[in-house]
Amino acid sequence: MENPSFVLKAIKDVAIEDRPKPELKTLMIWQRGRIGDYKLTGPMVLGHESSGVVVETGCKVKHLKAGDCVAMEPGVPCRRCEFCRKGSYHLCGDMIFAATPPWDGTLAKYYVNAADFCYKVPDSMNLEEAAMLEPVSVACAIAKTAELRAHQTVLVLGCGPIGVLCQAVAKAYGSKKVIGVDVVQSRLDVSNSYGVDHTFMPPRAEPGADPMEHAEKVAEDMKKQLDLGEGADVVLECSGAEPCVQLGIYAAKRGATFVQAGMGKKVIALPITAVCTRGLIIKGSIRYLAGCFPAAIDLIGSGQIDVKRLITNRYKFEEAEQAFELVKAGRQDVLNKVMIAGMQ
Repeated sequence: MENPSFVLKAIKDVAIEDRPKPELKTLMIWQRGRIGDYKLTGPMVLGHESSGVVVETGCKVKHLKAGDCVAMEPGVPCRRCEFCRKGSYHLCGDMIFAATPPWDGTLAKYYVNAADFCYKVPDSMNLEEAAMLEPVSVACAIAKTAELRAHQTVLVLGCGPIGVLCQAVAKAYGSKKVIGVDVVQSRLDVSNSYGVDHTFMPPRAEPGADPMEHAEKVAEDMKKQLDLGEGADVVLECSGAEPCVQLGIYAAKRGATFVQAGMGKKVIALPITAVCTRGLIIKGSIRYLAGCFPAAIDLIGSGQIDVKRLITNRYKFEEAEQAFELVKAGRQDVLNKVMIAGMQ
């Protein structure tokens, strides 16, 4: 095969197909289309958390050369819209984002990306660590959205990969106290291995209990048990689970910043009165902000964040479907960072 690619043909229908090797093009002649409902309308190559080795560069590229190992930021904005021009390129409505319909993803032997969205990694960093720059960059973006500062108490709800990495970033940025919350003990164990100050497993609500009353009670119990005083200075919600969102609102100190990064149900019940009376600052976080990939390179390259411990399973390129099935199964011993090797 010239360019073997892992393709999603339809829902739950995947295959390795040979596709033409993509040609280098300048950004000005790429055909663009808005990404609205993200609905799959045809076969699409999967993958967006990737690293690779440069095979060829455009004639004007000066900072990269063939043979360089790079991490790829998988979303290239239009650079011309209102949001791009004011520096908020993550909000670009014309962004080409890998594996988001109609754009193909990175799980192929060859992939073309804008040169300024490819980041050369240090010689000390292997390709697996380079692929993990994407989720670390997400965590850096969440921290930046929260305007995280030293000596703050940070509550992170959800201890999956992004939650754990948010905890690690918060520790690296000098937070006074970092707490990880999850309902799965194995995930709390991973948080503890990254040096969080406390972990907490909230009790489930009794059948028929009012969810808001339960969330408020659990928040008060947590604040007492963990000596949080009036609550957390910053709440990072990384689970998307409705009870966690509610818990986070009640666990926040007056005037705290609450960043919603996890996405679950489209519509949830929110204790809006508590948001208002506590004067909370609520923000949403999506993808990456400017400077997040370089920050992630520094954090991993300096040894402040060890991402290798999050990689629980490895598969060959030809076994990509098995990798996706493993993640889908939701096993407690799999933290959803499953590595797929590139096609040689």
